[in-house]
Amino acid sequence: MRTVAVTGATGFVGRQLAAMLRLRGCAVRALVRRDDAELAKLGCTLFHGDLGDGPALEALIDGATAVVHAAGVVRASDAATFVSVNTLGSARIAAVASRQAGCLFVQVSSLAARVPAISPYALSKAQGEAEALRHADHMQVVIVRPPAVYGPGDRATLPLLRGLARGWLVHPRGMESRFSLLYVEDLTHLLCTLLAGPPRTGTILEPDDGRAGGYGWADLATVAERQLGHRVRSIGIHKSPLAMAAWLAEWHGRSVARPPILSRGKIAELYHRDWVSDTRGIEMVAGWRPRVGFGDGLTASLNWYRDAGWL
Repeated sequence: MRTVAVTGATGFVGRQLAAMLRLRGCAVRALVRRDDAELAKLGCTLFHGDLGDGPALEALIDGATAVVHAAGVVRASDAATFVSVNTLGSARIAAVASRQAGCLFVQVSSLAARVPAISPYALSKAQGEAEALRHADHMQVVIVRPPAVYGPGDRATLPLLRGLARGWLVHPRGMESRFSLLYVEDLTHLLCTLLAGPPRTGTILEPDDGRAGGYGWADLATVAERQLGHRVRSIGIHKSPLAMAAWLAEWHGRSVARPPILSRGKIAELYHRDWVSDTRGIEMVAGWRPRVGFGDGLTASLNWYRDAGWL
């Protein structure tokens, strides 16, 4: 039985990964800040702590044959918080894992790391990758940069999918941006496949759902219309008013000591032209191919949201 240490197991991707690993017979060790009944019910062993807790990381990884580092922050009040969690947190856990003989280290990063100058988040993810790759001579390190991930249980993409279900698509205006998508089950399947047969150390993978060239906003509307059987009207929003709203959200976030819902960094990411995955190298992962395109993924996600009372 393979023993896998997972960070971020209480998050959207990490929770589904833990469930899939248990279904495949793996022993799962999960780093958590507080007790989690769902993970405990799955049979995961819980280790209390965070990425800044050295003894907790040592206990988590002691005896593990693989680590999937999926923890991180996507919203923060300042750049220092992104660095503290996404950069320094990666440095700490990679250093601990490198001392575990024969350990495989899989880091779940972000496609944003490809353009580190675009936002504090993107920079922190790129730096986190670099920290993990520093240990590639001492342990097997694989970096996975998912594009936008969606699926049952995700709150980040819920507004977009809810809008499509109601016949509306609100999107950036004035540019022809392209982006890749990935259904969460395909991502967790990829991570499990990597644990069974990883490519060479230092490999960086950018998976997608198999759609060459990715999607444009008009493509999402077209797919949704075909899948849901109703018209989807598009509403394009210029960057300037959103940038002003983000500045105000950041100011309010600082005043109440909470991460802003919207930030100038996120606006810059949203209006970036090219978030299409470079899938070269995916063929090295034997046994994995994406199974779920956006049409089927949209339907499955909306059905889950309705059953859960989120719609």
